Parts: sequence; structure tokens; C-alpha cells
Amino acid sequence: MKIRYSLQVMTGALAVLGMSAASIDAAWAQASDAPASAAPAGGTTLSPADQQFVLEASKSDSTEIAASRIALKNSNDPHVRKFAQQMITDHTKLSHAMAELVAKKGFKPTPSADSALVGKLQTLKGTEFDQAYVEQVGVEAHQRAVDLFQQESESGTDAQLKAAAANALPIIKHHLEMAQQLAGTMKG
Repeated sequence: MKIRYSLQVMTGALAVLGMSAASIDAAWAQASDAPASAAPAGGTTLSPADQQFVLEASKSDSTEIAASRIALKNSNDPHVRKFAQQMITDHTKLSHAMAELVAKKGFKPTPSADSALVGKLQTLKGTEFDQAYVEQVGVEAHQRAVDLFQQESESGTDAQLKAAAANALPIIKHHLEMAQQLAGTMKG
């Protein structure tokens, strides 16, 4: 049931990118059919490297969501606000899908945002806020996330987590492209 829900969440998110439902379903079927051993009592089946990926991805999602909520309050630019709403929607879905997957493997990270970045953004308003948000959260954070998810999709040790990272990568790359376009528009 949870895998079906994850499929629906990721299908919706990837459909935004224009991917076909058949290719999305095939990718998730492959990910969910990958061998998954039961988590040992009191432990996890994830390697330390996979656990680190989950922690970093979780922090990235939490930061994106928290910063984007601030953007909805502190920005007057409709393009920035639209981008922020898309980040909240997509990163909430990605975060929930990841949490469901790793919980089955006995790993339950506590998501926490980058408090320094979020705190800094809370003090800014208007154009100053927009520039900091788009550059630091939109461009820089998404570039780091692309690198993180690319690395996991290529060298992760858990087949399901590796497939989930590969499936999320197009969404994150699309976010980076959106942020780069927005940054270019703001400079021009």
C-alpha cells in the first residue's frame, strides 16, 4: 500500500516534468522490486554512506520547504512566489516518499533545516530577499542536491534507495533549471 502511495506521489511529481506514466511506473516497479531485506530489530539495513545520503537529502528538503515558506511571506515578486510554491509542493512529496522508503529499512532521520540559512532569509525582505533566496536556495542548494542525488544514483549500495535517487534526479535538475532562469531574469 505504501509503495502504491509512493508511486502515486512520484508519478504526479514526474508528470509535471512531462514524463509518461508508463516510464514512471516502470522505474518505480523496478525500484520496488529490488531486493529488500527486513530491517534488523533495533537497526537499519542501510549502509553508513546511504544513511548519510538520506540525512543530507532530508536536510536539503527541509531547508527548501522552510525557505520557500518564508518566500511566500517575504517576496512580492510573483515569479519568486510561484517558484517557492512549486518547491514546497515538490520537496514535500520527495521528502515523504524518501521517509516511507527508509522507514521500511529501519532508518528514521529527523529532518532539520539549515537554521543559519533560514534565519538569514527571515531577516530579508523585497528584492534583497528575492536575490538571496533565488541564488542560495534556488541555484546553489539545487546544484548541491543534483550532485548528491547523482552520486547516490550511481554508487548507492541499497538498490531501492539508489533507484529512488535516480527517479528524483530529473525533478531536482528541473528545479535547478527553473532557478537559473529565474536568477537570469532577475539580473536582466
